[in-house]
Amino acid sequence: MPRIVVIGGVAAGMSAASQARRRQPEAEVVVLERGRHVSYGACGMPYNLEDPARSMEDLVVLTPEKVRERGIDLRTRHEVLALDPAARTLTVRDLDADRTGTLAYDALVIATGASPVRPPIAGIDLPGVFFLRELRDGQALKRHLAEARPERAVVVGAGYIGVEMAEALVKRGLGVTVVEKLGQAVPGFEPAIAEAVREELEGHGVAVETGVTVQGIERAGSGLAVVTDRERYPAGLVLVSVGVRPNVALAKAAGIRLGETGAIAVDPGMRTSAPGVFAAGDCAEARHLVSGRPVWVPLGTTANKQGKVAGANAAGADETFAGIVGTAAFKVFDVEVARTGLGFEEAKRLDRDAVAALSRHASRAHGYPGGRTNTTVVVAERGTGRLLGAQMVGETAAKRIDVFATALHAGMSVEDVEGLDLSYAPPFAPVYDPVLIAATVARKEAAAGRAVPVPAATS
Repeated sequence: MPRIVVIGGVAAGMSAASQARRRQPEAEVVVLERGRHVSYGACGMPYNLEDPARSMEDLVVLTPEKVRERGIDLRTRHEVLALDPAARTLTVRDLDADRTGTLAYDALVIATGASPVRPPIAGIDLPGVFFLRELRDGQALKRHLAEARPERAVVVGAGYIGVEMAEALVKRGLGVTVVEKLGQAVPGFEPAIAEAVREELEGHGVAVETGVTVQGIERAGSGLAVVTDRERYPAGLVLVSVGVRPNVALAKAAGIRLGETGAIAVDPGMRTSAPGVFAAGDCAEARHLVSGRPVWVPLGTTANKQGKVAGANAAGADETFAGIVGTAAFKVFDVEVARTGLGFEEAKRLDRDAVAALSRHASRAHGYPGGRTNTTVVVAERGTGRLLGAQMVGETAAKRIDVFATALHAGMSVEDVEGLDLSYAPPFAPVYDPVLIAATVARKEAAAGRAVPVPAATS
């Protein structure tokens, strides 16, 4: 009986194991997970933390017992120490039994995920300093909020998680300061989008300090203080959220090739450079459909899709993962922020002759109550008008960006997008949806040949 082993039991890992079980029912499918939890929605942790009455366990999709009922040999608290691709064996440590052994495999899926970046600053390990990546991180943070009852928090890093957590902590009644080393909130977004995010944060009482370098974290009375090159920020809680890195040490030590992004290099079938070894999720690269290059975009959607392909192929199928366009979205208080494809600076680095077109348009019909002004930046190829990317902030931005994502998959131009038959009803959209207006502006900019980024501007 063939044995398919999966290292990692969260998004990519459980997708791989479930698919392998379906495709090859006679196979022995083993999942090795270092932690105690599997199959949980880590992206939901900021929203769970908002509500002191909710258990963090609410985010668990499948308990270990349910996984085992499906015929998968799940072994939690098992850490893989080494991989020998030539012998097709793993060295595995049972953390609870404090015992190390060898496990052979016929096919292997590496789904080791990613870990938070731990900046080399003094005080990073002090009590009251938290990261937010695994379910246990969320549990520890929630306990601290309940037991220590901090009044102030400092969030180090203004990326997706940092911004979402700023909102969650405000809703828990804390005063929040966000400090970001780079010159804008949500680095990687266009300046106009980033400025709108900053305004939304500040409008809800969050202090946003950009261009600030954290020099250390120290004890201050009964709490902490974040020391920067600008000033000292007191806090009863510090959340460090400055990015993540792929967990590739195991693969690298085994001689498996890493890609240009630093994640594991894979082909469209999620095969690595080692025979019989596949990789999926936050530890693996993906192909960007706009640039045509390998990228590392650690998101749950990609992890689940890659895991499904890896698991199927580990069971003998020949599936392929088409690639991504980098679609992502998050919420900050009363607005949604979303992006897909290339940003203007990304396009320039790839030597694309691009323009960035800014537009602002109402999210609902004139005269219908509510709604907001949506800000959109569309990146297009100069002359041809080929759509390269889009970003939006406002009402229902997360679903409107899906129109642009679909257009990128289809290789459409901004003129093609401009002609789409999108829905209209006063509660949902004006006659000309913000997507259509943004495409019209981008078509004109591309034809005019302007090749300068739009400035940060406010409505």
